[in-house]
Amino acid sequence: MSPKLFEKHCLRLPHATKIVQWEGTSVFKVGGKMFAIAGGFIESFGGGFMFKTSDMAYAMLIEQGLARPAPYLARAKWVQLVSNDALPDRELVGYLIQAHALIVARLTRKLRKELGLA
Repeated sequence: MSPKLFEKHCLRLPHATKIVQWEGTSVFKVGGKMFAIAGGFIESFGGGFMFKTSDMAYAMLIEQGLARPAPYLARAKWVQLVSNDALPDRELVGYLIQAHALIVARLTRKLRKELGLA
């Protein structure tokens, strides 16, 4: 998947925003919390998109050699794909939807209600 398409899919998710920080890195957030990262400093770690995963997806993606633990974020079950095209586009979109949902679930009830995500 191209970085442009990755961005497009991230920003289609409810209340998703993009902030550019850390050496030009695109950071996608919902409710002020990150759910996906692309470009920028990631390139110094071998490229590949980063995103939050469930415990099961984290283990599976790493075991299959499609991803590695994301630098600095692995303890929170983030992965870094071995390349931007490590997964078919449809699967990657599914993981982005899941990443977004995992972060939304951890937002406060009040914030979810304010965003219309309750």
